[in-house]
Amino acid sequence: MMTSLYRCIMIAVAAFAGLTAEAQVSKSQTAFGIGERLVFSLNYGFITAGEAVMMIPAYEWVEGNQCMQVQFTVQSTPTFSFFFSVTDRYETYLDVTGIFPWRFEQHIREGRYSRDFSAIFDQRSHVAKTTEGNFPIPSYVHDILSAFYYARTLDYTKSRPGEKVMLNNFYKDKTYPLAVKYLGRETIDVDAGTFKCIIVEPMVQEGGLFKSEGRIVLWMTDDDIKMPVKVSTKVLVGSITAELREYYGLSGPLTSKTK
Repeated sequence: MMTSLYRCIMIAVAAFAGLTAEAQVSKSQTAFGIGERLVFSLNYGFITAGEAVMMIPAYEWVEGNQCMQVQFTVQSTPTFSFFFSVTDRYETYLDVTGIFPWRFEQHIREGRYSRDFSAIFDQRSHVAKTTEGNFPIPSYVHDILSAFYYARTLDYTKSRPGEKVMLNNFYKDKTYPLAVKYLGRETIDVDAGTFKCIIVEPMVQEGGLFKSEGRIVLWMTDDDIKMPVKVSTKVLVGSITAELREYYGLSGPLTSKTK
């Protein structure tokens, strides 16, 4: 259950791998910056199963390029850990100018399962140099974490319900296409407040990325920040959600917050 909850977040993140290879560079952006920290409660029905944190702690240099270090962590609660312990950490290093990754790390500890994976994205030679081999990549390809932050720099003001965008995302050893459908706008309440939001849905297809998961829906603030507020997925019994509880260090005002 906790693994499925974690995956629902990462599927939503992976949904935003960019538009086309040529469109995956953001020359300037004001949606986020160093010091941002977002805290989510992970829930299965009325049970709080864990906490997820997305943060940008510092600048780092990777392969001679100045980057923003971005971290995403998931930790099960002490009570839930008695049944199934989860301690996961993802990191991506975003080019400060282009908002595409130069390096990616994945460290998973879920029950008895563990996995450590890293990749250097040679964006000049179009090769992903990973702990599992070298693989070809298109220009400015994204990993599952950098993709989400790139998506926060996009303009959704002219999007219409039902419109789809075809995306690219590097996952494990391949670059996968994925369609994302714009659903519309909605005002929702979470612990962090009440927000006017943009709603999108990754279109999971048989034989594609994350084909075994249920429907995923993501809410982001309808403003320049595009802060993630809620992720929801349907499972065989009930639903799993991640809801924003706290936020710090935003790069600008949340004009979408109503209370």
